[in-house]
Amino acid sequence: MIYLDYSANTPVNPMVLERFCQLEQTCMGNPNSNHAAGRETKQKMDTITAGIANTLHIHPEEIIYTSGASEANNLAIKGIAHTGRHIGKHIISTPLEHSSVSGALTALQERGYEIDLLDIRRDGTIDVEHLQELLRKDTVLVAVCAVDSELGTIQPIAEIAEILKSYPDCRLHVDATQAVGKIPVCFDGVDTMSFAPHKFYGLNGSGILYKRKGVILEPLIHGGASTTIYRSGTPALALAGAAELALQLTLEQLPAWRDTVQHWNTLLREQLARYPKVRINSPQHAVPHILNLSVQGVRGTAFQQALDRQGICVSVKSACSVPDTPSRAVFAVSRDRKQALSSWRISLSHLTTQEEIDQFLSAFDTCYKELTA
Repeated sequence: MIYLDYSANTPVNPMVLERFCQLEQTCMGNPNSNHAAGRETKQKMDTITAGIANTLHIHPEEIIYTSGASEANNLAIKGIAHTGRHIGKHIISTPLEHSSVSGALTALQERGYEIDLLDIRRDGTIDVEHLQELLRKDTVLVAVCAVDSELGTIQPIAEIAEILKSYPDCRLHVDATQAVGKIPVCFDGVDTMSFAPHKFYGLNGSGILYKRKGVILEPLIHGGASTTIYRSGTPALALAGAAELALQLTLEQLPAWRDTVQHWNTLLREQLARYPKVRINSPQHAVPHILNLSVQGVRGTAFQQALDRQGICVSVKSACSVPDTPSRAVFAVSRDRKQALSSWRISLSHLTTQEEIDQFLSAFDTCYKELTA
C-alpha cells in the first residue's frame, strides 16, 4: 500500500504515542480533584499548556482543548456568532472552507444569520477587494482558512487582519488545520484559530482552539469543570501532553521536512505535466504538501478508485466532504464544473519515499491509459 493522503491523517510519531501512554498510566488524578493526585495532575496540565503556549508564542489562557479541529471550528464560529448577535448577524466566509466550517455556517443561516461568500481569484486566494465591499457595521465574523485543504492555497491572513482593524466589532476566525505543522503560522490580528495534532503526527481525538484574550465565546458544552469556562469536560492530560510533543517535534523539523516535500511536489508536477489530459489545480505558491489535479473526462472518484485497486491511497476532496459532488475549491478557481468533478488530491509527507513516488507514477500511468482510452 502506498499512502498519499497525509492531509487527511498522519501516522502518530512513536515518541508522541509513548508520551501519551506514560502520562495516561502515571497521572491518574482528575485535575479538578482537591487531593494530592488531582493537584499533581493539575500542575502537570498547567506545565503542558504553558509549553504549548511558549512554542506558539501565545498565552496559556488563550488555549482551549477540544476533541478536534471540527469541534474547535464549531465552538469558534457559533460562539462568536451567538455572543455578537446583539451587534449583527452578518458573516463573511469563503467557498474553500472545510465542512466543519461551512456546516457551522449553514446551521447559523438556518437561525437567521446572513452568510456572504468571498470571490476567489484564479490563483486560489480570496479577493480582498470583495471583502472590503462586503464588510458592514453588522458584520460580526469573517471565517477564512489559512490553507485550503483541497488546493493547498495559502490565504493572506495578515492582510485580512489589517482590513478588519477598521471593524472592531468583527472577529476573525482562521481554520489553520492544514497550516500548523506545514508552514510558519502567525496569530497576530487573529481572534480564534483552530488546528489538530493528527495532521502533524499527533493523536486523533484532540484539537486546540486559540482564543485571543478578551474575546468572549458562548460555549457549546455547558456544565462540568475544565481548564477553561469555554469548553467543559474533564481535561485530557495525556492528549494535551501528546499534542505538546507533536507540535514541538514538528516545528523543530519544519524547514527540513518542507524541503523534502517540496522536492516530491516538484517531481510530481514535472512528471504529470507529460500527460495531455492532466490539469494541475493547485497553484504554484500552494503548500507543497498538497497537489490537486484533474484528468479530463474522468471523474475524480473513478480515478481514485482505480488507484485504490493498484494499492495507492489518494483522496477526492477532503475526507469530510460530501461524496459525488464537484469540488467547491476547484470550481472556484477554474469555473469549470467538469474539471471540479474530475479533481482529486495527492498529499505528501517527509515520510514519502522515492520508491513510493515511482510506484505511484507507474500506477497512475496504467490508470490513465485505461480510463482515457
